[in-house]
Amino acid sequence: MARPRIAVVFTGGTIAMRSSGAGNVPTLRGDDLLATVPGLAELADVEPIDWGLVPASHLTFAQVLEIGEILARELARPEIDGAVVVQGTDVIEETAFAWDLLPLPPKPVVVVGAMRSASDEGYDGPANLRDALLAAADPALASQGVVVAMAGELHAADDVRKTHSHALNTFQSPNAGRLGRATDAGVTLERSRTPIRLPRIPAAAALPVPMVTIVLDDPPAVAGDPAGLVVAAAGGGNTPLAYLELARMLMARSVPVVLTTRSPSGQVRPGYAFPGGSSEWWEAGAIFAGTLASLKARVLVALGLGSGLDSSGLATLCEAWGGGMRDE
Repeated sequence: MARPRIAVVFTGGTIAMRSSGAGNVPTLRGDDLLATVPGLAELADVEPIDWGLVPASHLTFAQVLEIGEILARELARPEIDGAVVVQGTDVIEETAFAWDLLPLPPKPVVVVGAMRSASDEGYDGPANLRDALLAAADPALASQGVVVAMAGELHAADDVRKTHSHALNTFQSPNAGRLGRATDAGVTLERSRTPIRLPRIPAAAALPVPMVTIVLDDPPAVAGDPAGLVVAAAGGGNTPLAYLELARMLMARSVPVVLTTRSPSGQVRPGYAFPGGSSEWWEAGAIFAGTLASLKARVLVALGLGSGLDSSGLATLCEAWGGGMRDE
């Protein structure tokens, strides 16, 4: 039986870093990383694509879409069974969700990184990359959208969060729980999901999309002419009145405004009728994000608008996470 053939896009990140003396810097290319993977020859035939050595915190929407086009091209090849993107973990919850939204061919796509560099004791890169290849080779993941493989666990791109700055098990899915596990014995799925796709891969993201978070006694500040706005409200969707007044001005100009919660999990919902309360946001016509976190909501707005959707189209997508918008 032929081994699965996996396209692996290498972009940099901690997994590709070594210490320069002053600190970790991107160093390792695709072949260097593949040489560290235990039992690679038995796992899959790999086609490495050395896209770059870019710290994740430096990535742009344009680069994320460029990688998305690479994934679309490679997955369209009949001989390719799945794909892996190797990157830094700093923005993995955003990039993975961005690729999850793209209408890619129905094959497994796995995003992976490491919390320790190749110079650190307990370097987790080789095991994580092995797990990612195992997952990308499993046809059961073809219908599950993009997943993140870290610390032996698989997490769906629409829920995964980086919850700790340095812990190996930093990636968690606070609303739905992990999707499954990847071990030496193979892949085990513990639940299933249906990914939400945009109508097309946008040529560019619609920017800027500011994200403002409610904090104690601080007025809103949004400069220029935003393409959209994401508001991370307190608790179940409450803000000072000034934030709602800003949102109303933007919505009057057909700028979509999405309301999320700054809480680590849960969602905003109508229920508070004081000025700036969640019910007032609902009546004003804001899009409620459901369980979609603020970072992911911003990705949805930028790419959704870039693909041609309007506020109504974005609200329809948010219904998948329990959100939406008040009917006119």
